[in-house]
Amino acid sequence: MESSNGFEEFEKRIGVRFVNKSLLRIALTHRSYINENKGAAREHNERMEFLGDAVLELVITEYLYGKYPLKPEGELTSYRAALVRTETLAEVAGKLKINEFLLLSRGEAKDTGRARQFILANTVEAIIGAIYLDGGYDVAKKFISNQLFKIADEIVVKGAWLDAKSRFQEKAQDAVGITPSYKVISEVGPDHDKKFVSAVFLGKDKVAEGEGLSKQEAEQEAARAGLLAKKWG
Repeated sequence: MESSNGFEEFEKRIGVRFVNKSLLRIALTHRSYINENKGAAREHNERMEFLGDAVLELVITEYLYGKYPLKPEGELTSYRAALVRTETLAEVAGKLKINEFLLLSRGEAKDTGRARQFILANTVEAIIGAIYLDGGYDVAKKFISNQLFKIADEIVVKGAWLDAKSRFQEKAQDAVGITPSYKVISEVGPDHDKKFVSAVFLGKDKVAEGEGLSKQEAEQEAARAGLLAKKWG
């Protein structure tokens, strides 16, 4: 990522040519890289992520408002939440192979799973912020359109806009007539960095477990695992 060739390759991949290459570098720089490489970079991507998050939400809201004129506000809000959630943005990051260009500390580079998903999703938002700063709203909108509008249509058609707990409850009530229940089965770590493991039950039968940084996230992960375990999609 240090060479101009690295920038050019990434620009081709995302379909955007930057005037100010330093904006792209900042967007791809995680806080941990600066902490480990003093003097190598002056700024990480968190402020840019803050900006990109707002641009992304506006573009998605504008698209959904025009695309689905008969849908109520509550449903449109659920569609938008499904599009900007960590899993969706991490999927976009995977398709663009952002991992190959991301500047991370050696420790963070070893992380996988949920922690890496958060980093990748946040980087997508930072890249949107960089595109907006460099080329303006229309260029950012085109990038978001290319990466997310098709996914938006798929989410609506498949009903994937429902969160995992809602989908699991809907499937469970249809298939077995039981409303799922959840129970925290373990808590690990200090208060500032606690991880929860929750299980989802159908009656007395434990279906699956999930881990998260909050009880709510652990329940969502358990429901997601339950959908897979039951092959309910």
